Amino acid sequence: MSESYDYIIVGGGTSGLVLAARLTEDPTVSVLVIEAGADKRKDPALETPGLVAGAYTDDSYTWPFRSTAQAELNGRHLRQDTGRVLGGSSLTNFMMAMFPSRTNLDTWGKLGNSGWGYDDLAPYFQKFSTSHPPSEAIRKTLGGLAYYQDDMTGNGPVQLSFDDQYNVMNENWFKTFAELGLEMKTDPRTGRATGAFQNSSTIESGTNTRSSAVTAYYSDEIARRPNLKVLLETTVQKISTRKDSLLVAEGVEVKNKDGNVSTIKAGKEVILAAGTIRTPQLLELSGIGDRDLLESLGIEVKIDNPNVGEHMQDHLMTSQQFPVKKDIPSKDGLRDPAVFQSAFEQYASAKQGPLAGMGTSVAYVPLADRGGVMTVADRKAMFDKYLTSGPALSPVQKREFKLIRELLEAEKEPAIQYLCFPGSLTVTEHPDTLTDMFTSHTPYDCIGILSLLNHPFSRGNVHITSKDVSVPPTWNPNYCTHPLDLEMLARTVGFVEKIVNTAPYKDMIDTELKRLPDATGDDLEVAKEIVRSRTVSCFHIAGTARMLPVELGGVVDERLIVHGTSNIRVVDASMIPLEPLGNIQTTVYAVAERAADFIKAQKV
Repeated sequence: MSESYDYIIVGGGTSGLVLAARLTEDPTVSVLVIEAGADKRKDPALETPGLVAGAYTDDSYTWPFRSTAQAELNGRHLRQDTGRVLGGSSLTNFMMAMFPSRTNLDTWGKLGNSGWGYDDLAPYFQKFSTSHPPSEAIRKTLGGLAYYQDDMTGNGPVQLSFDDQYNVMNENWFKTFAELGLEMKTDPRTGRATGAFQNSSTIESGTNTRSSAVTAYYSDEIARRPNLKVLLETTVQKISTRKDSLLVAEGVEVKNKDGNVSTIKAGKEVILAAGTIRTPQLLELSGIGDRDLLESLGIEVKIDNPNVGEHMQDHLMTSQQFPVKKDIPSKDGLRDPAVFQSAFEQYASAKQGPLAGMGTSVAYVPLADRGGVMTVADRKAMFDKYLTSGPALSPVQKREFKLIRELLEAEKEPAIQYLCFPGSLTVTEHPDTLTDMFTSHTPYDCIGILSLLNHPFSRGNVHITSKDVSVPPTWNPNYCTHPLDLEMLARTVGFVEKIVNTAPYKDMIDTELKRLPDATGDDLEVAKEIVRSRTVSCFHIAGTARMLPVELGGVVDERLIVHGTSNIRVVDASMIPLEPLGNIQTTVYAVAERAADFIKAQKV
């Protein structure tokens, strides 16, 4: 193949490989994928579900971004490790398959994106995945899972299944939420869900190995297509452009691992699929961004758009862990070298045992506090307190906050995701690696409850500080800078107290041992300090090149084309206009499938 392609895709991750596979179904179309990392799909550290945390010790697997000091989180620096391999974060994430709500996605349209609502995107959740139903043994352990719809199988290449690592902890999670009046009645995949449920995972049914973008969309058969080429360990430095009536991408400037620089031409489009941090970095390096920033770095301004790199959203996650009695299983037991060796051998020989899955369960809950689910009146009073005073908001912020408030005030809309975690998640002030978070720091076994805020009001940013692509951009998530986020998270910590004081969950806890943190969330001010000291990113960053009109804070239009350009498209989590509830990988897959259809339709 010549060094000119119809489509150049920057980033061979979750969305990039979807596009490559779908576009090259047409043999007359040529596609080049450029990936900075290597192909490590067969690496046991990435392929084995139970070894996922260990991957974060190796920078060849991930980009180890570190935030600026977060003033509202006691000045802590937080980690944000994103995939640096073929397959991207789909090969390094925690494999949870979660689905957004109908009202959540309909808000995308209300924000100003015609043709983007739940019904527009729903078919693509079925297109990217195939769901394997839970076994009878799993149903029995988890109380039947009566809400699960067996007919929602899908027909896509990413495999969703239920692992066999559920035990009494998961069983008691379901029973406790039923006691709290939060038993799941509908399948979360239908866009309506409140209560405890069992998420599926991106794990191959039968083999218990990770299912990722690289295993699903870059199979040996797809890799053999003569119209598809993948360049590995190659970095895109900027997009080469010319100015007509609109800015036109002509290609990309790349540097390979040997340091050689060259330009590759694109006949039709350059598609950015580099992720929420790298995509705005490349736009700015290519002269698309805030004029003052670009000129301060000596970069020629091609398009002045101060929205690039702004409006970053993320799911904040507050971690609490509780010591368990001797008869309660915990992943913390794997810290014993003999126990780990036994588990490793069991997985190596039979693909079974503790390393074959994650063993987590979840719950979607409306805003709640120590007293339980908050009434609509109490929610209204809280929002009135924080949203009718304070710093002046721009018209764009007012509009956006109004829509988020409507979501969170809805009686059944999940504002919080609670995660039942089968081990410790330790929060230290300045972790050297993310692996440190998933390592037990106590001599006794724990299980955890993690609380995720689905729709934060705080907004962060990502910006370059150098013309050199190898210099990481500055990532400032501005966590809890809007005081309402701190208030909502503190109230969720209060609800955790309700969970751990309700049977049968409370019967698992050894009250003679110290919980982490050693504080309870009964008092709102104490709960706020727990949030400040125990909150981390859930690695769901989005929105730094979001889909909206420019005047409403946007970078790309409804077909994901960068405003002011004719052929630069963004297809990754940076285009998300409002953070979806739950883990975002399913939404990214669905958006990529839809984007592929946009491009195919445009070609006709």
